[in-house]
Amino acid sequence: PCRDFLPRGSGIVTRRPLILQLIFSKTEYAEFLHCKSKKFTDFDEVRQEIEAETDRVTGTNKGISPVPINLRVYSPHVLNLTLIDLPGITKVPVGDQPQDIEYQIKDMILQFISRESSLILAVTPANMDLANSDALKMAKEVDPQGLRTIGVITKLDLMDEGTDARDVLENKLLPLRRGYIGVVNRSQKDIDGKKDIRAALAAERKFFLSHPAYRHMADRMGTPHLQKVLNQQLTNHIRETLPSLRSKLQSQLLSLEKEVEEYKNFRPDDPTRKTKALLQMVQQFGVDFEKRIEGSGDQVDTLELSGGARINRIFHERFPFELVKMEFDEKDLRREISYAIKNIHGVRQVSERRGHGTGLFTPDLAFEAIVKKQVVKLKEPCLKCVDLVIQELINTVRQCTSKLGSYPRLREETERIVTTHIREREGKTKDQV
Repeated sequence: PCRDFLPRGSGIVTRRPLILQLIFSKTEYAEFLHCKSKKFTDFDEVRQEIEAETDRVTGTNKGISPVPINLRVYSPHVLNLTLIDLPGITKVPVGDQPQDIEYQIKDMILQFISRESSLILAVTPANMDLANSDALKMAKEVDPQGLRTIGVITKLDLMDEGTDARDVLENKLLPLRRGYIGVVNRSQKDIDGKKDIRAALAAERKFFLSHPAYRHMADRMGTPHLQKVLNQQLTNHIRETLPSLRSKLQSQLLSLEKEVEEYKNFRPDDPTRKTKALLQMVQQFGVDFEKRIEGSGDQVDTLELSGGARINRIFHERFPFELVKMEFDEKDLRREISYAIKNIHGVRQVSERRGHGTGLFTPDLAFEAIVKKQVVKLKEPCLKCVDLVIQELINTVRQCTSKLGSYPRLREETERIVTTHIREREGKTKDQV
């Protein structure tokens, strides 16, 4: 018998990745990793649990989360297969969804499809231009050779009369190494009318056999064929990737064994162990601080500018703005230059002017006096710039020590030492300015 347990509806229904493990077994039941003690035999309950568990983490108002739900289905009617159901790409946020929902979903999908060991099922509706398919675009990003991508074309029954997807399904339009398989799923109306999956599979088979564009390839189309192809291709794929996976695991095992050797003779109260942990935490603080200043941090702030980006803004926006604000009157400046020259010449002005015409040149002392007076005006914006940068560096230190929250004294001491150093450099910087 076929089971129907994935939630369906409008908007984003899959809001957390669902890792679905199909396991061949004599009896039929389902179990979730988050409630392992309970065996589900009613698959309507499975659907309700998926919805409830989604809401537990993401809320009820269309939020999303990358934390997966793990579901195992044991049945005599399945082939051994692990599938990951991911959210569809949405362009417009609804409910409590953030403005960058599209990028969040793309990041989540990339986390899964980037793995060399996984096969990508790129699903595209037939009534949409294949060249604009988000699924195929993303698959191409991580699998440019098309070695791991299988194309699935849905909604073939909804194409405009007189059009068909024959070129796509014959792998002529946008060829994929593993080709395309067409399927016809139940419509929302069929689901609401409780059309059972077996009847839907029979209708799908009939559709391919009776359609003039598809009947010559009916045996290579449909959901049962897709299931067989997935099982077969996944088995081959595992066979191909196992040797490299094995050698990777062996090298990891060796390095772990080496580490275990180091710890074998350690006593729990051994100061060496504590020193090593302390060093690692301090080194991590250094790495985090550098990443926040230089860019490419592990966690990118999407709410405000921070670290290096804010310092960059201080220099390129705030500082020039402060300079532009400086008041400057050309009349006053001309008068000051005139007084400075006259004051330097003293009583000698008239005779020198008659004799040598030195009135054309500003004497060095006058030039220096005027320039110094003007340069002093730059002092305040420059010192303000230093203060803003110092403040951002201290904020960055505090953000980076948040990982040391479990060790309040270490956190306090790290902040004190680094902040003291920053303050020392501040004094020297202001002297230079």
